[in-house]
Amino acid sequence: MSSNIAESKQVGNFCTHDYRVNCSDCRLNSICLPIALEAQDIERLDKIIQRSKPLHKGEHVHRENEPFTSVYAVRSGCLKAYKITGDGKEQVTGFHFPGELFGVDGIAKNSHMVSAKALETSAICEIPFKRLEELSTKLPSLQRHFFRLMSQEIAEDQQLITLLSKSSAEQRVAALLISISSRSAKLKLSATAFRLPMSRTDIGNYLGLTVETVSRIFSRFQKAEMLRVENKEICILQIEEMQQLAGL
Repeated sequence: MSSNIAESKQVGNFCTHDYRVNCSDCRLNSICLPIALEAQDIERLDKIIQRSKPLHKGEHVHRENEPFTSVYAVRSGCLKAYKITGDGKEQVTGFHFPGELFGVDGIAKNSHMVSAKALETSAICEIPFKRLEELSTKLPSLQRHFFRLMSQEIAEDQQLITLLSKSSAEQRVAALLISISSRSAKLKLSATAFRLPMSRTDIGNYLGLTVETVSRIFSRFQKAEMLRVENKEICILQIEEMQQLAGL
């Protein structure tokens, strides 16, 4: 296995699964909620955060229609968000990586619009929303940063709608790979070598493609020497070309 591919194994487990690590010591504090806070204020945020032992693959953080009480931050691993459609099928609506918030879908109606499930061993921080609201009134920088993160999620949802309505299958897959590449770079890891925690089925479901189409596109990218794939390990060989294909 190449060194780049081996390096990509770090991405899913970037932050320790140890639930005893606090915000000040967490390696993600430069991209998560604490980024907006001074050292003494980080301690105030840390006091309201609830941490538990890691989730196992397949375990849920919350389910669709459950009462909304908290927002969450991914410490390690990866989770997927999904809805159950009218005919009982699963529709993947997003993936959550280390340093990212999720669960904000429940704010509007006080119940979650989607379910969130671990794709691999994952650790999360639970932030009770009422306590976050109270702290935000005392720390305006925290409130502004939280609103910024919510705005970013809305923008990403709009990008997905545009992607699914106008782009070709190749563009959709390229856009997802570039999105994961960018997330890896934010963690100060390789932007070209990473692991895909989701299955080809989940990728197809999310992008509105069949699993066969996803597999063909990965093979096509490999033949064009744009990509190297070893099971779930990905190495983007021509990142500028991939970005152009994704329209980014």
